[in-house]
Order: sequence, then C-alpha cells, then structure tokens
Amino acid sequence: MKIREIFGDSRFNRRLWHLAWPIALQSLLLASVAAADALMLGLLEQNAMAAVALAAQISFVMSIFILGIASGGSVLAAQYWGKKDPESLDHIFHIMLRIMALVDLVFFLASFFIPRQLMMIYSSDGLLIELGGRYLRIAAWSYLLMGISQSYQVFMKISDHARSALYVSSAAVLMNIAFNAVFIFGIGPIPQLRAEGAAIATVISRLAELVICLFLSCRPGYLHPRTANLLKVDSVLSRDFIRVSLPLLGASLLWGAGFSAYTAIVGHLGADAAAANSVASVVRDLICCLCNGIAAAGGILLGQELGAGNQEEARRIGIRLRDISFFIGFVSMGMVLLLTIPVVAGLKLTPSAQSYLTGMMLVQAFYMIGRTVNTVMINGIFDSGGDTIFDLYSLVVAMWGISIPVALFGAFYFHWPVLAVYACTCLDELGKIPWVCYHFQKYQWLKNLTRG
Repeated sequence: MKIREIFGDSRFNRRLWHLAWPIALQSLLLASVAAADALMLGLLEQNAMAAVALAAQISFVMSIFILGIASGGSVLAAQYWGKKDPESLDHIFHIMLRIMALVDLVFFLASFFIPRQLMMIYSSDGLLIELGGRYLRIAAWSYLLMGISQSYQVFMKISDHARSALYVSSAAVLMNIAFNAVFIFGIGPIPQLRAEGAAIATVISRLAELVICLFLSCRPGYLHPRTANLLKVDSVLSRDFIRVSLPLLGASLLWGAGFSAYTAIVGHLGADAAAANSVASVVRDLICCLCNGIAAAGGILLGQELGAGNQEEARRIGIRLRDISFFIGFVSMGMVLLLTIPVVAGLKLTPSAQSYLTGMMLVQAFYMIGRTVNTVMINGIFDSGGDTIFDLYSLVVAMWGISIPVALFGAFYFHWPVLAVYACTCLDELGKIPWVCYHFQKYQWLKNLTRG
C-alpha cells in the first residue's frame, strides 16, 4: 500500500494529529524522565544507573495498575462524551479517583516500608539492592500522587483538552530534569546525592504536577469532580466501569508483570546485562511514544463515534488506524537502528555492557514493528471499540505461554547467552501480529457501551 493511500483522508488526519501529537509528546516527556535519570547517573557510575533503573520497575508496575484503571475510564468517558452526557462523566470521574487513591496508598506503603525486599525481586547484587532501596524509600512519596494526577489528565484528553495535559506533563518533566541536575550532581550548597537525588527530584515534580492539574480543572470548560458527589456511588455506572476495566486491568497487570519478569530475568544475568537492558528499555520507551500517541488519539476518536451512534464511521477509523500502525512500525524500526551507535558510544559502560547493548538494540529494532502494530490495534482500536478482552487473551498465550517460559528456561536451565535470552523476551509482540490482524477482520470489536 502506498503512503498516499494510508494518509489519504485529510480530515481524519487533522483530527488524529490534533489529538495524537500532544499525547505522544506527553508520553515522550514522561519517558524522558527515565532517560534523564539514566543519562545523568550513567555519567557518574554504572551501578547507580542500573540500581535506579531496577527500582523504577516498582513505579512501572504501579503505572500498569494506573493504566488499566485509566484505560477503562477513558473508554467509557470517550463514549459518554460523544453522547454528550455530563452527569455520567462526573460519576465516572469519581469512580476513577476512588480506585486510583487506593492504588497510590498501597504502593506508597510497600515502597516506604519494604524497599530492600522489593529490590530483591529484580537483582541479587547486594550493592544494587542497597542503592535501589534508598531510592525507593524517598520516591515512595511521589507514588501517593501519581494516580490522582493521571485521572485529571485522562479527562483533559477525552474532553478536547489534550494540550493542557501536555502542558502539565511538560512543566513536571522540566522540573524533574532540572532538579535531577541539582540533586544528582550537587550544585552550590547541595551535595552530590546520586540515586537519592533522582528520587527527590521525582517527588518535587509529581507534587507540582498535581497542583497544576487541580488549578487547571477549576477553569471554565474543564471536567472536574464535584465534591458533594465524590462519595456517592452510581451502581449502574460502577458495574459498567468494572466490566470494562477489569479485562483492561488484567491485561495491564499481565503485561506489566511480564515486562517486570523480563527485567528480573535479564537483571539476574549480571550487572552488565542489567545496565545494558536499562538503557535499551529507555530507548524503547522513548520511541514507543509515537505509537502510544496514535493509539490513544485514534481510540478517543473511535470511541466518540461509537458513543454518537456512528458505527460505520468508527469502522472506517479502525481501518485507517490499522494501516497507519504498520507504517509507524517500520519508521520506529529505523529510528532504533539510527540510534544504536550514538547511544552505545555516549554512555560510560563496561566493554561487556556495550557489547550487550549493541545486540539488544538490533533485536529491539525488529521488536518495534510488532510493538507498534499491536499497541495501535489492540489498545487503540479493540479496547476503544469495546472489545476489552482480546488483549487479556493475547497476553496469556503469547507473553506468559511462550516468551516468559522460553526466556526462563533459556536463562536458568539451558544457560543461553545474554542476547539469546533477551531475544526470547521480544518474541511475543512479533508473534501476535497475524492473530491481531485476523481478529480485526471479524469486526467484533465495534460495540457501543453507553446506556439509554
């Protein structure tokens, strides 16, 4: 298919891009925090960089819970926004806030009181456990704020304020990077705090992010929860929220636990392998921002059309998004290949870690095709269309049924080389493509979830 055919609908392109670029840039900015941590700590010492990357897996797992809850809320909210039902939107906001607050509290308590035990999941290296534990105890305070901030930003995106969500993230990220420089390296009277400095910067930026969200939500035209209704429960919408969110949350947890398992497997292969994997993961997350933006924006457009009763238009949007996903996948592959040499050469790594990183980047280039296609089609098309169960099935089969068992046996029973084990962790995304395309063609994902 020619590029002109893929991007031939100028009206759709404008609508998609209007939503996609702020969301993609927001995702990029969020990923750049991890990149800044890795770069700044990598300039000082490899161990601090690796420890923070492993400790950040706790935040990653937490973000998976938040993503599952936010995805369910976003699917419902987008359709009710298309239906123009503000009362239902208010109740959905309340449901999301209550669940997010509970998630925030659980992760704070675990990270503050048992940080070393959490680090032992990802590494057996005593120094990495010690450094990561010190990071977690401080970063735990930021976990109290994450879910609440994300709830506000979800509703900004579905209510045509995606740029505001971008501004919020931009301000928070810039603060994080600036304070990273101050606390990691030490400036003026502030000593060089290294890993602990990165944690302090995260806490300050998360607090600022929430304050800005609260300020913006009070402006005219923005959705915000009404305090009087915060504890009121709409039983019908609560059941719908749970029905839509549980498969998404289950899929998010399986995906997050799977990626966490990948990190743990590679992390137990040695400090050099852990350091190389941490850098490769940062590159992957940065480049995935493009497909994340397309998936989220496309999903909002598709959901709004379904909520408004325009099923045929929703189907056409799905076809457009499918074709775009393949194009973006090959673009992402090229970006990884272009970045390999400068990334490997730019960090203070051991020769062994450099060798691992080079190989991981080459494997990751092919992985990006599958990751992009599956993100747009599963998370953008299927989920927003109302088919929230497919993602769960695909993860059970491809990730937990194939990739993780093969990687585990390869690492700890057959003792395969590090790069062979790493390649096993990338099998699932490429393997899912035929199944995803087949499911798309059945169009069983076109569902209107609104009531009345």
